[in-house]
Amino acid sequence: MIWNKEAETMPREKLEELQLERLRQTVKRVYENVPMYKKRFDEHGLNPDSLKTLDDLEKFPFTLKTDLRDNYPFGMFAVPRKDIVRLHASSGTTGKSTVVGYTATDINTWADLMARTLSSAGTTADDVVHNAYGYGLFTGGLGIHYGTERVGASIVPISGGNTKRQITIMEDFGCTILACTPSYALFLAEVAEEMGAKKNLKLKAGVFGAEPWSNSMRQDLEARLNILAIDIYGLSEVMGPGVAYECPEKNGLHIGEDHFIVEVIDPDTGKPVAEGEQGELVITTLTKEALPMLRYRTRDITRVSTQRCDCGRSHLRIKRITGRNDDMLIIRGVNVYPSQVEAALVGVPDVAPHYQLVVERKGAMDHLTVEVEIAPALAATATAYPLIAQNVKHHIKSMIGVTTEVIVKQPNEIPRSQGKAVRVRDLRPRQA
Repeated sequence: MIWNKEAETMPREKLEELQLERLRQTVKRVYENVPMYKKRFDEHGLNPDSLKTLDDLEKFPFTLKTDLRDNYPFGMFAVPRKDIVRLHASSGTTGKSTVVGYTATDINTWADLMARTLSSAGTTADDVVHNAYGYGLFTGGLGIHYGTERVGASIVPISGGNTKRQITIMEDFGCTILACTPSYALFLAEVAEEMGAKKNLKLKAGVFGAEPWSNSMRQDLEARLNILAIDIYGLSEVMGPGVAYECPEKNGLHIGEDHFIVEVIDPDTGKPVAEGEQGELVITTLTKEALPMLRYRTRDITRVSTQRCDCGRSHLRIKRITGRNDDMLIIRGVNVYPSQVEAALVGVPDVAPHYQLVVERKGAMDHLTVEVEIAPALAATATAYPLIAQNVKHHIKSMIGVTTEVIVKQPNEIPRSQGKAVRVRDLRPRQA
């Protein structure tokens, strides 16, 4: 599969007819097979016959991550356990794990969506995909794996860790597509430069996701690895990676609208926002058998565009995820997302592309400290540290409007990530 042109360029009217047909099946499926949905529909005076048009979707209640935890482990499944061929789960670091299941048909659908994602970066049967996403209960690794096989390319299932060996494998195997988190891609670039291996890499593109990242970081990755860097999006509760993906136009991520319906809402009121306005992304699955999701609140902040892309795809696009509702910091009354700080830092001279935000409570106010690394060439120059700190502080203030403390550290002092980057250390006391 190089590009599913029939599905991805479908006229809007035909696409909406398909969505309505599949949405009716999904609503019927969850009402008849998932007790939580039946109870909630009944409480709102709803049933499958309440859905007559796509606009009627707004009548139905939202699904939250807490619903998956409250029905742990299998209470949200819409098929018998014997029909589940794959189980994935979150780490459960903030509570019970969220468990997701797949039928054989779900796995096949997922592979198709990931094939679209990889194809959008130019992946063909001639490529070698270096897959440094984590395997196991995390959906990233196996999602990329099955999509690569569906495209017909060669897969290197290396997962994360042992970074120097990863560079050697990329050299020896002639890997052309890199798949990992953007923060780990930066670390790989850094190590390749230290090893003198950068000139030997044959990479042409990278598919990066699992964490928010800025356009400035994209430019850095493209320059350092000499690749096309595209953003991909997904979440385990909905499918895994492959829900949305950029094309080479790099002007928003195409949603697979034959498989998902998306809404953007005001996170406080739950009401839809106008096209182009920022809000919280809500996703309804149309083809999931094992774990259908109706109006799932992702907590991810984005905007949507229905304007047809120059690549020819007709599916609407979401703009780059700027952060999550639950990642947002409020510093002296100013809303701050970590990705905003990243965007401010990438353009600052003499600062390496690694940082952490430390949030503390001082008196009645929250306090933000930004830790950055000095560029290696200036590490031995003592006078450079306070000048860089002042420059970073001024840059963040001018771009975001928040005053921060800045600590400049030596090279390699900030921990590197081999999976999702830990950008924020929240030291505020937890409320009971």
